[in-house]
Amino acid sequence: MDDPGNGPAKESAPRHTKRPATVPTTAPAGVGPVLEKFPDIARIALLRGGGLGDLMFALPAVSALKAAYPGSTVTLLGTPLQEALVSGTCTPLDDVMVLPFAEGVRPGKEEPAAVELFVNSARERHFDLAVQLHGGGRYSNPFLLQLGARHTVGSATADAVPLERTLPYTYYQHEPSRALEVAGLAGAPPALLEARLNPRAQYVAQLPATLGTALPPGDTPLLVIHPGASDPRRRWPAEAFGAVARAVADDGGRVLVIGDAGERGLADAVVGAAVGRSTGNGDGPVLSVAGRLELGELAALLARADAVLANDSGPRHLAQALGTPTVGIYWAGNALTSGPLGRGRHRIHLSWVTRCPACGADVTQVGWTAPRCPHDGSLMEGIGSDEVTADVRSLLAQ
Repeated sequence: MDDPGNGPAKESAPRHTKRPATVPTTAPAGVGPVLEKFPDIARIALLRGGGLGDLMFALPAVSALKAAYPGSTVTLLGTPLQEALVSGTCTPLDDVMVLPFAEGVRPGKEEPAAVELFVNSARERHFDLAVQLHGGGRYSNPFLLQLGARHTVGSATADAVPLERTLPYTYYQHEPSRALEVAGLAGAPPALLEARLNPRAQYVAQLPATLGTALPPGDTPLLVIHPGASDPRRRWPAEAFGAVARAVADDGGRVLVIGDAGERGLADAVVGAAVGRSTGNGDGPVLSVAGRLELGELAALLARADAVLANDSGPRHLAQALGTPTVGIYWAGNALTSGPLGRGRHRIHLSWVTRCPACGADVTQVGWTAPRCPHDGSLMEGIGSDEVTADVRSLLAQ
């Protein structure tokens, strides 16, 4: 349902590109072809804007590139939210350059002067390799080419400007696997199949002071719930989350409901559905801590949790990267693009709805293939809380 294709198609001027490399006879195993490595790669730029989940999708490619080019640095061209997460956790990234507002690259009112300043700053870094993981390339490929890197790889729709080595872009592909396939274009076979990171010790240490008695003793099972999602259609009803929270509380567990400041009302609704009233920041087995955590502390909490229940959202992807078992509520199409690979530690529950309940529009057509209908009603209401509760209890028992 998200659109990483960089918006409607635009006419692009022809560009001369180098002949694509061929696959070596004894190519290492990868998600796709692993081409010949580029010579003398020391500085790598990686374009992937968006949210927390988008960064998690890119991290396996970062690990692959750093393994293929030992001693290299990888700079993320990303968003302020991603920069905050990189600062608050231990990742394979070396630094972040915050993208300017630019069409198809970072949503917002574009300021040509800011774009020019960013491009000039990037060119001064003399990147040896620039990697485009930001969708179909209609806007992101021309943007990347302005940076002046010696080599470029990435994906592209049929009407996008090609890079030096280009992977055909298809929307319904597992995003971490797509990133690994793009890394293979640069001669980097997979080192990890999924993102892996750790919270920073300083945030682990300060978490008890931030949450106080909301953080339970170590022998009390802790479930963290995130009921939000950037697309309202991906949100499971608060009443359903509340039913799971109530069951875990009845089992003797503690439930903390998380979210950013804008999700406080949603978190309170989950608490209210679980215990019959909103408890705010007081005592009780089900509590909202929405809006109280900075990203480093959020990572520390997710790592501390025994299980996380969430919609297809950034915190669920972050919890997975931190090694915490998760139960995810997914629309079937998004499970294709962003679901976890394994089921031992990560369970998913699927909505198979393919048409908008309000108007009948085909919700499987995304981005450039069809306009999105104006309705934001949840597509997840058919997922039952009993089945989700059973999976949550199973993971907590581990």
